[in-house]
Amino acid sequence: MDLMRAFVLTAPGSYEVQELPAPVAGPGEVVVDVERVGVCGTDMEFFTGTMAYLHQGHAAYPMRIGHEWAGRVSAAGDGVDPGWVGRRVMGDTMLGCGGCRRCLRGDQHVCERRLEVGIRGGLAGALAERLAVPATSLHGLPDSVDAVLGALVEPGGNALRAAEAAATRPGDRALVLGPGTIGLLVALFLRAAGAEVHLMGENTPSLAFARGLGFEHTWTEDSLPDLPFDAVVDATNAARLPHRAVELVEPGGRVVYIGLAAVPSRIDTRALVLKDVTAVGVLSASPGLDAAIRAYATGVVDPRPLVAATVALDDVGPVLAGERPAGAGAGPKVHVDPRLRPHRRGGPRPWEDPA
Repeated sequence: MDLMRAFVLTAPGSYEVQELPAPVAGPGEVVVDVERVGVCGTDMEFFTGTMAYLHQGHAAYPMRIGHEWAGRVSAAGDGVDPGWVGRRVMGDTMLGCGGCRRCLRGDQHVCERRLEVGIRGGLAGALAERLAVPATSLHGLPDSVDAVLGALVEPGGNALRAAEAAATRPGDRALVLGPGTIGLLVALFLRAAGAEVHLMGENTPSLAFARGLGFEHTWTEDSLPDLPFDAVVDATNAARLPHRAVELVEPGGRVVYIGLAAVPSRIDTRALVLKDVTAVGVLSASPGLDAAIRAYATGVVDPRPLVAATVALDDVGPVLAGERPAGAGAGPKVHVDPRLRPHRRGGPRPWEDPA
């Protein structure tokens, strides 16, 4: 039996790197040799046991997480174009049923019966040496989009949708709440569209990192100047900030919500109405994946500096627990290369690519 290594969450705070049977491409499927996987906040919520899907019956331990990925197709099942084999790809996280009203109108990412790679419905995630996914979920990557960029397409698609929902015009002033991975990606896309971008956060190192990316307008909540903001994007998990976004946006402006708090947020709809504000929620990267790939391929947006380190499967547990890898850079994102092996004295560091 062909075996592979995979990271498995067995319970809140408990995990193992296991040897499991490698996937085989079934009808309509491909097998991907995984090259990079991003660790994100959803993964951390599964690690701590706070992710809502665990309590709603959509997910259960043991589970294999990882949904921000890139790799090369190594096998194609029956009914799949063999031209996929050998191509570098990333894949849509959201897999709709294909037959309901939402799927038929192109909104599979909100299908009631959807599966989510590494998240919902028991579908295995990408923190493994190989991954089986439907060929219909694949998005091919051009040569200019390597595995590092490829694993940033999924968060980039989310951020691009949020930036587009802000509907800024060149010269408009936009405020992004939260300088984490998604917030910074939103800021990059807003800047590429010609907006004057401001960022608000609590973490001084995060704001300093944002300034290093060329964002000169960085503030804490206490220091935020009294300026008219044509759009405000909430990319935080703070329950009080969704209403604060409505307070900060200009009349006739837009607020975009892409962050999720652990408890319900309260918004005074009277403020929305009296200010004639448009509010938009963004759940998924699905409709923005191709545009994110094009932005990376052409260099319109370069998210590479956000990746602070690349570690092995054996180092994922501490990262999920909130530890920074030794020698990591200042960026907010940690990547995993399943091909790497644990660090041994005198060998390559965990964040270095294999020879």
